[in-house]
Amino acid sequence: MATQKRAIRLVATGARLLVGAAVAVGCVIGVTAAVAAPWPTLANEPAQVEVTPSAADSTLVCAGDFRALGRNTQDAAEMSAAGPARLTLDSNGPREESTLTASNMPDGFTGPQRIVASAEQNSATLVGAAESIELVADDLTGLAASACREPSTESWLVGGSVETGTNDIIILSNPGSVTATATLTVFGHEESASTTLVPAETQVAVPLASIAAGMDGPVVRVTAKGAPVRAVMQSSLIRTLDPTGIDLQDTAGIPSTALVFAGVQVLDESDETALTVMRLMATDTDTVASVTVSGDGEETRLPPISLLAGTPVELELEDLEPGVHVVTVEAYGSITGAIRQTTRVGAGSDFAWMTPAPVIAGETLIAVPEGPAPRIHLVNPSAEDVSASLAPTNGAAAEEIIVPGGGFVVVDVAGGRVYALVADGTLHAAVIMSGTDAIAGWPVWPAASAQDPITVYP
Repeated sequence: MATQKRAIRLVATGARLLVGAAVAVGCVIGVTAAVAAPWPTLANEPAQVEVTPSAADSTLVCAGDFRALGRNTQDAAEMSAAGPARLTLDSNGPREESTLTASNMPDGFTGPQRIVASAEQNSATLVGAAESIELVADDLTGLAASACREPSTESWLVGGSVETGTNDIIILSNPGSVTATATLTVFGHEESASTTLVPAETQVAVPLASIAAGMDGPVVRVTAKGAPVRAVMQSSLIRTLDPTGIDLQDTAGIPSTALVFAGVQVLDESDETALTVMRLMATDTDTVASVTVSGDGEETRLPPISLLAGTPVELELEDLEPGVHVVTVEAYGSITGAIRQTTRVGAGSDFAWMTPAPVIAGETLIAVPEGPAPRIHLVNPSAEDVSASLAPTNGAAAEEIIVPGGGFVVVDVAGGRVYALVADGTLHAAVIMSGTDAIAGWPVWPAASAQDPITVYP
């Protein structure tokens, strides 16, 4: 009996061992499978919604009347009125116009125009404005023209000069209701900075020579705090007592690794000196830039250019055939630049600085002020053709245009009109003018529009 009970205990113990072993193996297999298989996660997707901000009013500021510097022999720093600007303006919605105060100017000087286009029914009002001036005086001759633009907290002025005979002026306009503090940082063989206050609804002028004395081919960065400002470089040149051109230079936009210059004009050829000169500067880090010039069926690639950060470099664009050209600059780092065009060599000629043309798409209003032989230069950066329509806003018939892929077209237009450009792709564009000892040009900027949708997380 005892032997039987012992056998039963051994059997029971063996059974328990087998069951335990099976359970252990099962646990190992389960853990292994759990590690291999994806673990369940507890995710709480945040609530989100896309919201399109309401279209805001857009404000444009013009340069106003041209300023003359140095006409008073008793006070060389005194500025006076050289002549009134001719404004061309239109919009597809409501707008208000007013005049800013021009500081330190005599009575009779007309301050710059401020144009506020009002948004309505959640849609931005498109507005186009530009101005031009032609001068014939003992100290100032030539054509100057520029678009009226929105103020900004950062602007780059590339085409200034302090060489003998130049009278370049940085014009700062504050269309807002609070004072702006503008910091002018000058890049040349050295870097310097100064600040100036721009009161609300006021335009102030700073002679370039007062902040960039001794610097050849400087570049000026304008940063504004308190309120955005509109920056313009007004230039004039006298050679051996003969006036040799005037200009209103637009800002060069935010530095980029790729710059496209539309509407670069070559009006004459010269074996003595280059009539077309490019000024470039790397803004952040040292880099290498490549330059390509495209004309009617021709393309020229220049040797690579090494650029040191904060040091402007000038490059002569030689042997260009008369006509309208596209200049493309690509670099590994951010750069800024502008191109100086001259009608010919010698006293009595005229010059104009062209700044990079940004990408435009959809509908844009282009103001073309009065001036000789006005044209619009349309450049297609893509490989596909772009269809565009160009129609005067006065109701005249539209012109249908095909801009070939990788190419450009030049369209004759009338001065003193605003045109609506509608394209089914992206383009670069510039307004250009030229005549006998007269040249001007500026890029077309995209229209102010409703902001892109933003994601809101409640």
